[in-house]
Amino acid sequence: MYYKILFMLSLMIGSLISISSYSWMSMWIGLEINLLSIIPLISSTKNMMASEAALKYFITQTLASTLFLFSIILMSLNYMYNMNMILYFSLIFNTSLLTKMGAAPFHFWFPEVMEGMNWSNALIMLTWQKIAPMILLMYSTYSIMYLITAIIFSMMISGIMGLNQTSLRKIMAYSSINHIGWMLSTIILMETVWMYYFIIYTIITTNIILIFNTLNIFYINQLYISMNENLMVKMFFIINFLSLGGLPPFLGFMPKWMTIQTLIQNNFYSITFIMIIMTLMTLYFYLRVTFSTLLLTKTQTSYYQHYNIKSHWIMIFNFISITGLIFSTLLFNYL
Repeated sequence: MYYKILFMLSLMIGSLISISSYSWMSMWIGLEINLLSIIPLISSTKNMMASEAALKYFITQTLASTLFLFSIILMSLNYMYNMNMILYFSLIFNTSLLTKMGAAPFHFWFPEVMEGMNWSNALIMLTWQKIAPMILLMYSTYSIMYLITAIIFSMMISGIMGLNQTSLRKIMAYSSINHIGWMLSTIILMETVWMYYFIIYTIITTNIILIFNTLNIFYINQLYISMNENLMVKMFFIINFLSLGGLPPFLGFMPKWMTIQTLIQNNFYSITFIMIIMTLMTLYFYLRVTFSTLLLTKTQTSYYQHYNIKSHWIMIFNFISITGLIFSTLLFNYL
C-alpha cells in the first residue's frame, strides 16, 4: 500500500515538472517520470490482464516519448536556419502529445489498456494523465488545422466504436476520447474554458467510477442487478451518465455550452456543427446504458452479492454534480 502512495506522488510530480518547465527537455523528463511511476501502479503479478495493459501502455508511451524528443531536437537544430521547417517538426511534436493523451486517430492503445485496469487506475488514466499532454499542447498550437482534424477523428471514432461495446471500461475510454475532442477545441481558443471543462469532466467521471468501484461492476449486464439493489445509487448513476453526455439541466451541459459559444464567437461554424452531430452518436450509447438500468425490473439471484452503499465520497461528489450547474453559472460570468 505504501509503495502506491510513493508512486502516486512521483506520478503527480512528473506531471507538475512538465507543465511548469521552461525547457522542452525538462518537459520530456517530467513526462518520463510520470510514465515510470504509473507502470508499477498498473501492473500486477496476480492479474495477467493488468500486466498486459502495463506493457501495452509502456510501449505506446515510449514511442510517443521518442517522437517528442526527436521533434524538440529537430526544432532546436533548425530554429536559427529554417523557420518554415519548425511547422513540420511541430506536427511530429503534436502527434506525440495526441498519442500520449489517447486522442484519435492515435487512440488504438487506449481502450485496450483501459480494459486491463481496475477502476482506481482507470480514473487516473481518464483524468490526471490527460493534464500534462494537453497543457504542453497549448504551448505549441502552430497548426490549427491539424488539431481540427484530430478533433473530428476523435468525435467520429468515439461515436462509432462505442456503439457496440458491452464493457464499461471501454465505454468510459471512448467517452474520454469524445471529451478529448471537445477539450482540444477549447485549447485552440480559450484556456480558461478548457480548465473549466476539465474540472467538470473530472468530477463527473469520478462520480461514475466511484459507483462502479463500490459495486465492483465492469460490464453492462452487471448493472441491471447491482443497480436495482439501491435506488439512490441508481439515480446517482443515471444523473451522472446523462451529465457526461451533456444533457441539460445536468452539470455536464455547461462546459459544452461554453465551448460551443466560444467556437461560434470565433467563427468556427463548421467544426461546431460536426462536433454536435458526432456527439449525438456518443449520447446514444449513454442513453442505452441509462435507460436499460432505469427500465429493467429487479432480478435477484443467489450468487450476486448485496451492497449497502454508505460511501461519503459518493454522496459528496454527487452533491457537487447535482448542484454544480447552479454555481457554475456564477463562474461563467468571470470567464
